[in-house]
Amino acid sequence: MKIIRTIIERLSRGKVFKRKIRVGGKTIPLLVSPDSQLKYLKFGAGVFDQDLINIAEQYLDSDSNVWDVGANVGVFTFAASSVAHDGTVVSIEADIWLANILRKTAMFNEYSNNNICVLPVAISNENSIASFVIAARGRASNALKVAGGRSQMGGIRETQYVPTLTLDTLLNTFSAPDFVKIDVEGAEYMVVQGATHLINKVRPIFYIEVGDDVSSQILKIFQSANYGVFDPEGKRLMDSCAPNTFFIPEEKNKP
Repeated sequence: MKIIRTIIERLSRGKVFKRKIRVGGKTIPLLVSPDSQLKYLKFGAGVFDQDLINIAEQYLDSDSNVWDVGANVGVFTFAASSVAHDGTVVSIEADIWLANILRKTAMFNEYSNNNICVLPVAISNENSIASFVIAARGRASNALKVAGGRSQMGGIRETQYVPTLTLDTLLNTFSAPDFVKIDVEGAEYMVVQGATHLINKVRPIFYIEVGDDVSSQILKIFQSANYGVFDPEGKRLMDSCAPNTFFIPEEKNKP
């Protein structure tokens, strides 16, 4: 099975095709690639990350401003834009190949009146240049080299160099976000380190994929900033983060 999977992964490199997702009662188009995740070759339930679609439907309003950090092919980007059609969605993806897919999707007629900004950079704790590794398996596992990535990488296909910016730097150009989603394959602590002003002054809601190795550090930052920490089912967390965690300013928590 491992050999068959490897063959399929290699044959699928560079392939892009159009699929559709359903958000808020509407069907919207999305370009995907099995070079990102093999599951995009499948059909039916479970192909797309339904949790990201649900979050867009439940947490966003028509005028919400959203930052999608680590957008991949843009399931959350375009689900968010479909709901927040009067706001701005900043879709951030360091892999220039995936960023180009995002740009092509954003050019579909269905998004012609939406404000979607595709930003091909990595987010980190400083404005600089960094090594960025392309995973031997799916590009969804790409990572900043210094962050190490996750075990799903299956090795390194190639190393690129990418510009890095902090989230606080983005505030100089883009509208302050109401919601920030972060999925950066091991670099989440670095991203949070570069968001001091965003966390303490702007105070959006965050949804972050958190690795066990940085769970305590990230928890401390948000608890110190008077954020509530919750798992996807709404259970308040006190001692550690969940693999996917909501960070909600206490003043925004619903009674």
